[in-house]
Amino acid sequence: MRVARLAAALLLALSPVMTLAQTAPDKVATADDPDAKESVTSRVPLDEIRRFVAVYNAVRAAYVEPVDDKRLMQSAVRGLLLELDPHSTYFDKEDAQAFDEQATGAYEGIGVELLQQDNVLKVVSPIDDTPAARAGIRAGDLIVAIDGKPISAIEAMEPLRGVAGSKVVLTIERGEGKPFDVTVVRETIRVTSVRSKLLEPGYAYIRISTFQADTAADFQKHLGQLQTQSGGKLKGLVLDLRSNPGGLLTAAVQVADDLLDKGGIVSTRGRISISDAKFDATPGDLMKGAPVMVLVDAGSASASEVLAGALRDNQRARVIGSRTFGKGSVQTVLPLDNGDSVKLTTARYYTPSGRSIQATGILPDVELAPEPSEVNKDVPASLADYSEASLPGHLRGDDEATASKAGVVLSGEGPVQSALRELKQPGSVASVAKAKPTAPAPATQVTTPVAAAKAVPAKPEAEAPPVAKPEPADPGPAPAVFDPPRPTTGDGK
Repeated sequence: MRVARLAAALLLALSPVMTLAQTAPDKVATADDPDAKESVTSRVPLDEIRRFVAVYNAVRAAYVEPVDDKRLMQSAVRGLLLELDPHSTYFDKEDAQAFDEQATGAYEGIGVELLQQDNVLKVVSPIDDTPAARAGIRAGDLIVAIDGKPISAIEAMEPLRGVAGSKVVLTIERGEGKPFDVTVVRETIRVTSVRSKLLEPGYAYIRISTFQADTAADFQKHLGQLQTQSGGKLKGLVLDLRSNPGGLLTAAVQVADDLLDKGGIVSTRGRISISDAKFDATPGDLMKGAPVMVLVDAGSASASEVLAGALRDNQRARVIGSRTFGKGSVQTVLPLDNGDSVKLTTARYYTPSGRSIQATGILPDVELAPEPSEVNKDVPASLADYSEASLPGHLRGDDEATASKAGVVLSGEGPVQSALRELKQPGSVASVAKAKPTAPAPATQVTTPVAAAKAVPAKPEAEAPPVAKPEPADPGPAPAVFDPPRPTTGDGK
């Protein structure tokens, strides 16, 4: 598969840099030679390295308590990546294995996507039908302690993982209210990334909660079953990508290809030529031209945005919901010789029209907002700006200065029914919103996810850019992944 070859080629292209870093001799021969051919690895900042060694030795010798050399070096390497962008990070062996588990969709934990920020863990989204979701954990919640221990005193997300059947107590901060405890029973989380049903005779609903190795195959299976139930042909499809944090780029591209006969899907551009790629659809629309509505919200990130952008730019689908997260970058996982890995941002991706959605997201054709009567007053304040643009150190977006406020997280069946109405009668949802405009919320109130949603007229959005090709279902040695904010991972993955 072409994507697999791309992954292998990217790994090979980056390998010399990684190898030199791990096996470099004490003497740097070419760095001081003015006639030597310049390369990334030959321009070694010797003064900065000497300064680092001086600080390293000072810490070893004078810190109030002894510090293990391995711990010091790992902290230094993590720091090297920490200031790059929110998605580049260092995985030790255990974290690397957990990250691989996330792609395959099976692990023992509570089932939640997390973002580590300072001394708290921010919930990106609970995974459907997992202990976290059933316990009422919400997107935007802040986990400040695990089993009574503050996040600053433990190994990040690791305590969330554990033997199936064991309990873990989370201390949650939500909005301005007092912290409260939630007890969650761990399970073996086999994330079913695709669910489906018939909303009405002939009208299908497919929910994709994350993009993992088997997502594309599951999508084809579910779509085939719904077509069989409908006598062989569907009248339309609501594709629900709400709070889908991303995953394997390959899976998103394969789903887009299943719904397209032709056209671009995604393109990627990076500093190294091998990072540049363009992915096009192949003939064969499984929906046979029937209309598609894509439902998104503020939690729809990366691979979800690739899929939504590809379908809309090719005029294959319309998008309904709220502005998406805005993660327009691609990460490559680089294995190290000791079992650890580096997840490094290596490219930006572009939609088929050539537009980058980095830090701006995708603005739907029809915007949905929570019904005023359903607004939950204890929504986390963090949801007021739930986007890539709000992350410290994020990559600057081409259109970031012109982007409006972040979207909202939409939950429940209300948005699904709105999408179905718009699918059956284009313009019907927006026209209702114009006739009955949403009353403005108080300045201090945060719009929040609710069970019912109403539409508001969407603002026009600039055309989208070309698209980047995803990594294979079998990601190979250097999988390209889309995942939300910094170690946004499932239970410490």
